[in-house]
Amino acid sequence: MRSKAGVEALARYVEREGGGLPGRGHVERLPGGVEHRTGVWIVNQKQRRGRLGPEQLAVLADLGVDWAR
Repeated sequence: MRSKAGVEALARYVEREGGGLPGRGHVERLPGGVEHRTGVWIVNQKQRRGRLGPEQLAVLADLGVDWAR
């Protein structure tokens, strides 16, 4: 995965919402006021899943991303 911020943003979203994935338009606010376009990021990861390594897929799977399993 190209973005540590993406994993952090997705983890924050999943923790707050109790699971699920954000919609494409979702923007997650990270500490320090940084906004991360998490919805777009997860769509991009899905499109690139063939190029993600096993460790990267495992991180996404642990966060509840079904297609990463």
